[in-house]
Amino acid sequence: MRIATWNINSVRLRFPIVKRLLQKHKIDVLCLQETKSPDEFFPLDDFKKIGYEHVHIHGMKSYNGVAIISRLPLSSHEIHHRCKKQDCRHIAATLPNGAELHCVYIPAGGDIPDPAVNDKFKHKLDFVDELRDWWPSARSAKKKMILVGDLNIAPLENDVWSHKQLLKIVSHTPIEVEKFTAMQKSIGWVDAVRHFVPDDEKLFTWWSYRNQDWRASNRGRRLDHIWVTKPLEKTLKRAEVIMDARDWPTPSDHVPVIVDFEK
Repeated sequence: MRIATWNINSVRLRFPIVKRLLQKHKIDVLCLQETKSPDEFFPLDDFKKIGYEHVHIHGMKSYNGVAIISRLPLSSHEIHHRCKKQDCRHIAATLPNGAELHCVYIPAGGDIPDPAVNDKFKHKLDFVDELRDWWPSARSAKKKMILVGDLNIAPLENDVWSHKQLLKIVSHTPIEVEKFTAMQKSIGWVDAVRHFVPDDEKLFTWWSYRNQDWRASNRGRRLDHIWVTKPLEKTLKRAEVIMDARDWPTPSDHVPVIVDFEK
């Protein structure tokens, strides 16, 4: 089973490259973030035409939005609201193998890493704290679960192009990393990509649109993640970041992340 996650930055605008990913890489289940589409305008028919008939979506106009697109049946569709907001950032569904799949879009947090003066950053920290507490209260660490999405935090030194230069930049600040790590440890989540890629190796999934020659400068960050609970760790087969997607027509600033599982 092949699962992918991608912050697509408008599913309607970028459907052609979503289709390219699905067909070229033979994706079974794709989780999208920042779909930027109300549910009534989501391109359901376009996905069904290429064999992806099972869809769980939760979107809004112009902002946020999450989706699970699958050629495998989905059950127990759930929508979770965080921090007393209904801003379309967390959905879940159950796969045929019984694993519960969570698609999450953590807030970016704005530019100033100070919750006292930046409400967006406070929202981000609160969101992560809420998830940290929610996992062990609502779910068991023994349950088969997969968490994917744009989690908007690059936790490791080699998840950013320069650890020292980004310590005061939102997405890699010590307080974000501390809270992110606490959320990961809350029920023993396993980082499915770093399971295959050593921590001392650079690994990025996002390059700013401001970087015209992103390959040459390579000032990236790893913001997109796939985690699994311990019962699924032994089923992990392979992980890949599709860097070439950053050069596809009308690209997102994020690229897809893929993990293969034994069925």
